[in-house]
Amino acid sequence: MVFLIILLAIIVVLVVANIKIVPQAHAYVIERLGAYSTTWSVGLHIKIPLIERVANKVTLKEQVVDFPPQPVITKDNVTMQIDTVVYYQITDPKLYTYGVEMPMSAIENLTATTLRNIIGDMELDESLTSRDIINTKMRSILDEATDPWGIKVNRVELKNIIPPAGIREAMEKQMKAERERREAILRAEGEKKSAILVAEGVKESRILEAEAEKAAQILKAEADKEAAIRIAEGDADAIRNIQQATADGIRMLNESEPGEAVLTIKSLEAFVKAADGKATKIILPSQIQGIAGLATTLKEVMKD
Repeated sequence: MVFLIILLAIIVVLVVANIKIVPQAHAYVIERLGAYSTTWSVGLHIKIPLIERVANKVTLKEQVVDFPPQPVITKDNVTMQIDTVVYYQITDPKLYTYGVEMPMSAIENLTATTLRNIIGDMELDESLTSRDIINTKMRSILDEATDPWGIKVNRVELKNIIPPAGIREAMEKQMKAERERREAILRAEGEKKSAILVAEGVKESRILEAEAEKAAQILKAEADKEAAIRIAEGDADAIRNIQQATADGIRMLNESEPGEAVLTIKSLEAFVKAADGKATKIILPSQIQGIAGLATTLKEVMKD
């Protein structure tokens, strides 16, 4: 009885010990009697005790490995230190387990060799400015080379490119000279724009002054024209007043019998009225009394 209980307990322990649960994004490689049997995916699985074993637990998530700097020589014989970062993913757990011994070491050596081959065909300046090209070439070569290992290389990035100290100093001097050149160009362009703005301001000022002078001359001409018109109108009014005074005097001679003194005074008043407030010069006849006498004679003739 005790033996059966012990045997039952051993069976239960063995069954429980051989129940395996594969988590998400993982896979288990199973060997049966030393040979590959199957690959367990996500879920609950029961392993046959003493016959089957878990040969490898593989994660299917994308992984990142950062390799240390590798010395590489460019086409123009400049030695640089370049470290790379590889993003990879296991696509076939069986090939990953049995395809290559120490996969990470194999990928590191393959990355260093590929990098040396690519950089060896480039000069220093080209290698410093062609990171995208280098990354694309390396990813393509590594992905093809690691395919038999059940590994897919998604991306390869050059993390740092470290040229020799002398090259770095020369590059820094070159960059400094380039920055100074750009600064001088920007300063010259600023001064040019400033001079253009000043010249445009002077031009606008002179145009405004010329327009103002033109408007002033036009206004002055219009004022002179108006004054001349006013003077002409004044002269015309004066002539009309003289003519009106003469006509009035003749009419008064016809209507009444004024004396010579009255005729003389009326004539003088007409001349004064015509010259009142005007700049016109009026020349009085020296024989104004003769005019009065002429008027008297005319009156006598009309009576006869």
